[in-house]
Amino acid sequence: TILITGESGTGKELVARAIHSNSPRAGRAFVTGNSGTLPSDLLESTLFGHVRGAFTRAVYPKKGLCDLADKGSIFFDEIGNIPLETQAKLLRVMQEREFMRLGGMETIKVDVRIVAATNCDLREMVEDGRFREDLFYRLHVINIFLPPLRDRKDDIPLLAHHFLAKYTEENQKAGIELTGDALDLMMD
Repeated sequence: TILITGESGTGKELVARAIHSNSPRAGRAFVTGNSGTLPSDLLESTLFGHVRGAFTRAVYPKKGLCDLADKGSIFFDEIGNIPLETQAKLLRVMQEREFMRLGGMETIKVDVRIVAATNCDLREMVEDGRFREDLFYRLHVINIFLPPLRDRKDDIPLLAHHFLAKYTEENQKAGIELTGDALDLMMD
């Protein structure tokens, strides 16, 4: 279990993908769930799936992200936004390697690596009662802090050249170069 922390835009998902790609799970699924954009009931359905009839619009059974990530990795972006009741269910997946679909009675076993990311201070959230302490310690096995780009300016030329080459190729524009003045402005 890995927790990646840092400001928005520091590349947390990129690091999570690199961890997965360089692990024994690389041949299996890497599934991403954005914890911050879904309402609580929809989040649970997305994570754990649901059985037919679990709620009004549940016409068909649906697998969740935990099913899809079995034997692979699941990346939770903005883990600090998960509601407390869903946190308890996620903790069960981490500890017992099992879950139940929304509205279901069957226990489903899974083997997933959890990689979570946040730009929040989870310790502070634990102290405020907004994040489960037991989940925090389960997530905080390996912590990778990504400093903002302003604190790692040596990466600016590498990133600028990478994106210039990428978008030059995508847009089929030849001969576009980064001037020294433009790079100096970026470094400032």
